[in-house]
Amino acid sequence: MYEGAVQDLIDELGRLPGVGPKSAQRIAFHLLAADPADVRRLADALIEVKARVRFCEICGNVAQEEQCRICRDPRRSPTTICVVEEPKDVVAIERTREFRGKYHVLGGAINPIAGVGPDDLRIAQLMSRLADGTVTEVILATDPNVEGEATATYLARLLVPMGLTVSRLASGLPVGGDLEYADEVTLGRAFEGRRRISA
Repeated sequence: MYEGAVQDLIDELGRLPGVGPKSAQRIAFHLLAADPADVRRLADALIEVKARVRFCEICGNVAQEEQCRICRDPRRSPTTICVVEEPKDVVAIERTREFRGKYHVLGGAINPIAGVGPDDLRIAQLMSRLADGTVTEVILATDPNVEGEATATYLARLLVPMGLTVSRLASGLPVGGDLEYADEVTLGRAFEGRRRISA
C-alpha cells in the first residue's frame, strides 16, 4: 500500500500480538509524526530490552540477572510454588500482595491445535525444582480457558502422586458483575468454590 520503509514498518508492527492492520498503520503514522528524539528513545528501549533482559534460570520469569528478584528474595517462602503460564501472570498475582511464595513460569499452555505439547513447556524444570522435597504446596494458576485447564489437569496428574498439596486458583464471578451476564461455566465454578460465612 505504502512505499518501502513505511510499509515495512506497518508490516513489522502488524506482527505484534493484538495489533491488527489498522492499528499498525495508526502506530506507524504516529511514529512518522513524532519527534525524532521520542522515536530514538523507543528504538533504544527495544534494543536494550533484547540485549539485557533474559529469563530467570530458576523460575523462567523475566530478569536482568541470572535470577529474577523474586527468586533472589530470601523473604519469599521456598515451600510454595505458584505455577503460571507467562511472566505477565506473575505481575498480575504480585499486584494482589496475597502470595509470598515463589513462582514457576511454564512459557505457555498445552495446546495441541497450535502444536504445543508438555515437552514444549518448562515442566521438566518444574519437576527438578520439586525433587529435593523443599516444596510442599503447588498452586496451579494457569488461565481459566481450555488450554489452561488442560495444562492444570496434566500437571495435577504428575504432582498429586508426589504427596504435594496441589491446588487450583478459584474462578467465578468478578466483583461488580451481574449474575445474568455470567456464562454457565463461570457460574458453575462460582458455586463449586463457594465459601461458608460464619457469624
